[in-house]
Amino acid sequence: MSISLTLPQTDGGLARYNLVGTPLVRPSAVPRFNRIAYAAAHVVSDPRRDVRPWEAPAVDWDATLAFRHHLWSLGFHIAEAMDTAQRGMGLDWAGAQELINRSLAEARTVPGADLACGAGTDHLNPADARSLDDVIRAYEEQVGFVEKHGGRAIMMASRALARLAKSPDDYRKVYGHILGQAKDKVVLHWLGDMFDPQLKGYWGSDSFEPALDAVLSIIEENRDKVEGIKISLLENAKEVALRDRLPEGVLCFTGDDFNYAELIEGDGRKYSHALLGIFDAVAPQASKALASLAAGDVETFRAVIEPTVPLSRKIFEAPTQYYKAGVVFLAWLNGHQEHFTMPAGMQSARGVTHYADVFRLADQANVLDKPELAAARMKSLMTVLGVA
Repeated sequence: MSISLTLPQTDGGLARYNLVGTPLVRPSAVPRFNRIAYAAAHVVSDPRRDVRPWEAPAVDWDATLAFRHHLWSLGFHIAEAMDTAQRGMGLDWAGAQELINRSLAEARTVPGADLACGAGTDHLNPADARSLDDVIRAYEEQVGFVEKHGGRAIMMASRALARLAKSPDDYRKVYGHILGQAKDKVVLHWLGDMFDPQLKGYWGSDSFEPALDAVLSIIEENRDKVEGIKISLLENAKEVALRDRLPEGVLCFTGDDFNYAELIEGDGRKYSHALLGIFDAVAPQASKALASLAAGDVETFRAVIEPTVPLSRKIFEAPTQYYKAGVVFLAWLNGHQEHFTMPAGMQSARGVTHYADVFRLADQANVLDKPELAAARMKSLMTVLGVA
């Protein structure tokens, strides 16, 4: 039975769209990969209790944890309480602490489940930071919380540090101090300013090469405490440049939601592991692709994952920091939550034509797991947004 609905066009007109996608069959057992693959997971808001969504958004913990089981069942590690979970854009440090505590406890109930947790300085208002010591204390609090609850830390970029630092040496001081006292190896996070404009000039320079030199010197000086680094600059050549210069044993995790397919496959010499927000939205497809790659079936890897790239580029288009809306939109369409609301009302960050484009691209990439449900929910959204 064909499914169709009316969707808006970028020119302001309307057109009938016929769904063409075929949902993937879920694996009968947890797949195994030959790449480390972290999916950065979103949180599900609770609209029935969300009386102050901009100030103190309510979280549906049952649905939030159920989504993590979905990711674990598909073979993914989870990058918890990262920017995909709206850290600093709806989820404050108090909410992140509860999320981290609950997720770590839940992981202990699932054989083989793995997750690492974002630790940053987002409880420190950048305008209130007076010195690097303030930044160090903020990092100590968050990394300490993660470690206290048995977790491993992903050291997120700091808005306060970006505001205060005058040179690469300031980054070297802060990162060296935190890494020097970390209990376990840490994943560093290089998040470009397209994801967060307040991070412009991170590592002490607006130019890539000096910033690359700075972060590599930090890694080299602390290589026994660095598991790897996630780089999210949306330019594959920059990731390859970093990957080629990393010390032996330090891993490169792609955070490039534009070029992840080729970076994960590799260039015949080296490849990237993954820590991606888009894997939240395309988990079944990414899982099948990664399992095929592990089995040596590169043709299937490409056939499954490459159609998701145009979808990801649409979701992460500028202003890139609003990509979270597209991720949660697809979770709603696929039945992982019963509503399309987000902490801080972030669903309003994208317009109706954006969601229509995401819907079409998701269908064409076989990402709509339940096409009839997705079409029904899309029709209801179009009605709410004024599309007849």
